Amino acid sequence: MANPMRIRAAVKDGFTEVRVLMSHVMETGQRKDSSGALVPAHFITELTAKHNDKVVLSAQFGPSVSTNPYLSFKFEGGAKGDKIVVSWVDNKGDSRSDEAQIA
Repeated sequence: MANPMRIRAAVKDGFTEVRVLMSHVMETGQRKDSSGALVPAHFITELTAKHNDKVVLSAQFGPSVSTNPYLSFKFEGGAKGDKIVVSWVDNKGDSRSDEAQIA
């Protein structure tokens, strides 16, 4: 399993801004190693963000997303202390879920 995501969330003027840094290799399946063999594809395919168990963002990723993806988004609502949970699944079936509180 990958390293924990770094999640920061803050509320301002009625909107909550969430910033997420994910640790993932995000291999496209098109790169070759030093011996000339293709490195197998390994990338995040689905990402979900929830605010107090309500989905506020659902996204599909592909092989063109860079290593250790950074994602920033805003949604209306949220209050200090509310819980934000971000989860992803990759093309090999690995998954990760981390949470943070809104500051």
